[in-house]
Amino acid sequence: MEVSELIKDPGIWAGQNKPGMTIEEADIVVFSIPYDGGVSFRAGAKDGPEALREITYTIAPTTEAFESFEGINVVDLGDVPGKSRDELFASAEKITHDTVKAGKFFVMIGGDHSVTIPVHRGIDNALDEPFGIIHIDAHFDLCSEMNGDVLSHGSTERRALELKNISGAESLFFLGIRSVETQELEFIRENNINCLSAKDMSEIGIEAVISKVKDHFEGYKNIYITLDIDCLDPAYAPGTGTPQFGGLTPRELLTLLRGLFDLPIIGMDIVEIAPKLDNSLVAVFAARKIVTECWGYYLRKQGKLK
Repeated sequence: MEVSELIKDPGIWAGQNKPGMTIEEADIVVFSIPYDGGVSFRAGAKDGPEALREITYTIAPTTEAFESFEGINVVDLGDVPGKSRDELFASAEKITHDTVKAGKFFVMIGGDHSVTIPVHRGIDNALDEPFGIIHIDAHFDLCSEMNGDVLSHGSTERRALELKNISGAESLFFLGIRSVETQELEFIRENNINCLSAKDMSEIGIEAVISKVKDHFEGYKNIYITLDIDCLDPAYAPGTGTPQFGGLTPRELLTLLRGLFDLPIIGMDIVEIAPKLDNSLVAVFAARKIVTECWGYYLRKQGKLK
C-alpha cells in the first residue's frame, strides 16, 4: 500500500486519522520526509514513515497510563511533496511553518536526521522569538559537513545554530550522546555545548536529567524535540543506520519524554528508523510507542485525555 493510500485511511493512528481535515481543525498534525540521501553509513531510513504507519492499525487509542485519546483529531498529511532534496526540504519547511503558525502540535517522521534541518528552518521562519531544541541522539550532529555535504545527517544542529531565532549554543540541549566525530571536538570545547551523555544520564538518574533540562529552558515559550531512534541502545532499536552501544533503555526514554513535556513543546520528530536493517521491526515498534505516548503527554496538558 502506498503512503497516499495510507493517509486516506481513518484506521491508521489507532483509528484517529481524519483524512481531509485541515491543519487548523486538527489536534495533532503528522507528516513525513522519506529521504535518506544525507547518511554517512547505512541507508534505509527513507522507508521508516511507511513502515511506521502500517503498524498503527493494530493499537488502541490509549496510553500506558490507562488513558484514552479516542476522538482526537489527527490529520496525517503524508509524505511532503518533491523529487529532489531541494524540493523535499522546501516543502517540509513550508508545512512546518504553516503548522507552527496555526499553533498546532506536530510530529515529523523521517527519514535520516538531515530532514530535521528544514523543520528547524520552518519553525524559525514561523516565530518572532527564540526557541529551544532538545536533541536526543547517540550523536551530536554538529559537523560542519560530512563528505562535503553541509546538509548531512551529521550536520543537523550545526545548521540550527545559523538560524535567527537560535541565539547560540544555549538554545540547544543534547541528551544521550555517546559518540563524537573528530571534527566536532574542537567546536564542542569552544562553544560550551549543553550535554548530558548517556553515561551522565545513567549516573545521575532520569529525574535529575529532567530537572536540569527544565531549569535550562526556563523562560522559553517554544521548544522542539528531535529524536533519533539510535538514542536507544541497539538492543532495543537495532534497525537504524549508525547504532551505538551503551544507549538509553526504553523506560529511561519514556520517563525522560514524559518529564520534558512539562515544557512548552510545540512539536517533535523521530528519525533514522531503517526497517530493512531489522526484520523484526523492533525500531519501528519502538517508534510507534514513542509517538503515541508523546501524544498522551501533550494531550494530557490540553485536558483532552479521557
